[in-house]
Amino acid sequence: MFHPSGLPDELVQVLVDGQALRSKSYRGRFAPSPSGPLHLGNFRTSLISWLRARLNGGIWILRIDDLDTPRNRLGSIESIQDDLLWLGMKWDGPIVFQSKRIELYRSFLSAFKLQGKLYACRCSRSHLLKQNSLQTKSFIYPGTCRKLDLPWTKYQGRLPSLRLKVGGDFAKTCGDVVLRRADGFIAYHLATVIDELSLGINEVVRGKDLENATNSQLALIEALDQNPLLYKYAPLLMNADGKKISKRLGGQGIDLLKKEGWKAENVIGFLAASLNLVPQNTELSLIELLSHLKQNKNIIDRILNAY
Repeated sequence: MFHPSGLPDELVQVLVDGQALRSKSYRGRFAPSPSGPLHLGNFRTSLISWLRARLNGGIWILRIDDLDTPRNRLGSIESIQDDLLWLGMKWDGPIVFQSKRIELYRSFLSAFKLQGKLYACRCSRSHLLKQNSLQTKSFIYPGTCRKLDLPWTKYQGRLPSLRLKVGGDFAKTCGDVVLRRADGFIAYHLATVIDELSLGINEVVRGKDLENATNSQLALIEALDQNPLLYKYAPLLMNADGKKISKRLGGQGIDLLKKEGWKAENVIGFLAASLNLVPQNTELSLIELLSHLKQNKNIIDRILNAY
């Protein structure tokens, strides 16, 4: 681990403790947002992540990304827990709730501010979306507000967002990263990176649709003088029209499948078959699937794209 220069001792200790956990064993996680029932695509990603942890004799943590409170839906957290347990995906240790770790995120945000690594940004979401639509490649924030030295106080009743100054290759691959949103919420990248580092996560398995988030998170990890994690991407589960199954597209949840008579063995078999881990129409429990894969541990690696 690199020395996390310029941080208060208590934050240095958070990172040191996390690194100690990373060095002991495989540590993975599944981090759903409680914005509604999880669909089969979510469960397929969680299945791959769970299998990676169990095949490596490691730890699998369940983290609930519930910081964006306006998007949280009543009953979603309980639904996520119930569905994972019904499928047999038991997590290790207590559930981690981001909403209970806000002070930790704010402490790191304050440290970045004291280090002079942040600046206020007044670019509106609509302005950035318009700029993005004019580009053919992935949008990289052009640093519009970086040299303006804008005040950090409210203007017309609204706070600025706070961006991390990045350099080197990251200036070309992700641009300056938002760490606090204009509505005052801690941004996704800051909370995620602090969680990965402090909880000792050494491999992240997530859907390929999140691949664009990686450079922003690596830039933040570098700003903290930490060694990068290993990121792996699960292929997305598509519907009959070749579109990604999602909540917006009406992806099926476990409750609906239960009403249609599906058992946990049907769901596990379907998800495993969709990854070519077992033949089509196979019915088996998660423990049976794990036992089957122990004879060929590398098969999961072949369906993941490493970053």
